[in-house]
Amino acid sequence: MKLQLIRNATLRLTYAGHTFVIDPYLAPQHSLPAYAGRSPNPLVELPIAPQAVIDGIEMAVISHLHTDHFDPLAQTMLPKDTLIFCQPGNDVTIREKGFLEVVPVTTEVRWQALTMTRTPGRHGTSEAVLRDMKTVAGFIFAADDEPTVYWAGDTVWYDDIEATISQWQPDIIVTHSGGAVWGANELIIMDAGQTVAVCQHAPNSIVVATHLEALDHCLVSRADLRAYAREHGITDEQLRIPTDGAEFEF
Repeated sequence: MKLQLIRNATLRLTYAGHTFVIDPYLAPQHSLPAYAGRSPNPLVELPIAPQAVIDGIEMAVISHLHTDHFDPLAQTMLPKDTLIFCQPGNDVTIREKGFLEVVPVTTEVRWQALTMTRTPGRHGTSEAVLRDMKTVAGFIFAADDEPTVYWAGDTVWYDDIEATISQWQPDIIVTHSGGAVWGANELIIMDAGQTVAVCQHAPNSIVVATHLEALDHCLVSRADLRAYAREHGITDEQLRIPTDGAEFEF
């Protein structure tokens, strides 16, 4: 498999012989409002042209509908006949945007040689913030002769994430590790400490940390995360912290 971090949570995966995009966020730098009042978003440009992000894809996976995961430009640029997998409830909204083939994943779906299993997440800690953030999803990707990938999505570290890792024993775990905060500085995705907790709970997995340095409410930098991980005995080989545009082959 090949995995390319585009920016924020946006990934291009080539897996089981097929190429797809996850959470396309194609907006130009500083073209969307701030989340925390520090800067318009996104903080940085895409590393490649927006069209190159979606060229050649066979489908898209949308974890939830926050604008940093499926923004207006992506909604315009993706061909309306693109096959889209999403969580239940989001399919209605995506169809309203003109997309013709939208499949909500309740538990598991098989597409080509790939099986996708939806996993839970908590996009916050308090009940009030969880109501604001609404439901989110992660996914397990599995196929013969490919590593099992757990893309956790927009979630903090909590018992369901631990249980998912224990159940699936994934080879690759993709975390959102930028330490984004909401409201009274409440954590809504993983920070350095929680990312290290993932590494410690899954010592045989490679962890790929994403959702860094692209949004004004994300407080953890790549350098912060690397320093914290090293201080806690996590190797650079286990914890990969890609720059935008970087590619891995597993």
